[in-house]
Parts: sequence; structure tokens; C-alpha cells
Amino acid sequence: MSVEDSVQKLADKLIKNQQIITTAESCTGGMIAQTLTDLAGSSVWFDCGFVTYSNDAKQKMLGVKKSTLVEFGAVSEAVVIEMAEGALKNSNASCSISCSGVAGPGGGSADKPVGTVWVAWAFDNKPTQTQKFYFTGNRQQVREQCTFEAIKLMSVI
Repeated sequence: MSVEDSVQKLADKLIKNQQIITTAESCTGGMIAQTLTDLAGSSVWFDCGFVTYSNDAKQKMLGVKKSTLVEFGAVSEAVVIEMAEGALKNSNASCSISCSGVAGPGGGSADKPVGTVWVAWAFDNKPTQTQKFYFTGNRQQVREQCTFEAIKLMSVI
């Protein structure tokens, strides 16, 4: 399935369920929001996108706790959960996608190598879910893979 097909599938699902989505992005720098809004008519089901690249932005815009960032690091399950839930609290959306990762070429470590990405998705009144990925390729390819997988995840749940 192409990314365009996944976006259309997600849009159809959101419209059918009368839901509105928001994004909270770090490593993708707004690519998920851009990809969603590339579809004409997305204003019916897309509210806003938060590009929170710095830890300070994650705290100020989404309410990610400093203690969470210190204990787990920005690329962690705990942080993407707080990002997804913070996006819901700070928007008019009923569901959200968040991501944080190491796109490269630098910044990786032994426990979080380049290509490590966490994605979370949250819905009002449901437990937030997460998935960890290990993508390969250059910076752009990691970001594109994250965007595609995040949208695909949302379109099938």
C-alpha cells in the first residue's frame, strides 16, 4: 500500500468515525502533518501539527515532563506517550500520532542507534499505544519510513 493509499484509508476512517487528528512530531519535522494535509479536504479531519524538535518545545507545547526526558531520553516510549497525550490536550483532536527518533547521520548510541524511532498513537478515553522501529537508510529515508509507518498504523486501528 502506498503512502497516499494509507492517507486516504485514514481519512475515510476518521470521517466515518467523526474523528479529528493531530500530530506531535520530532524526528520527522512536520512530515507526517504535511503528508496528511497533502490530501485535498483534510481540513475536515486534521486539526493541527506540533513540531517539537527540541526538548524545551516538547515540554512547553505538549507538557512532556522534564523528569521523563531526563530519565528516558527524548527517543523513548515514555516521551512519545506524553507527546501523543499532550497533543490531544492542546488541540481540538480526538486522536493523535507522535514520533521521536534518531534520523542520523549522527546522534545514535549503542542502545539507540541511528534509525531508532518510537511512534505512539492516542485516542480520547483509550490507552495510548506505541511501537518501536529500527529503520535503515539515510536521514531522509528514516524520516520517510517513520511518516509512512505512523500513518499506516493509524489507518488500520
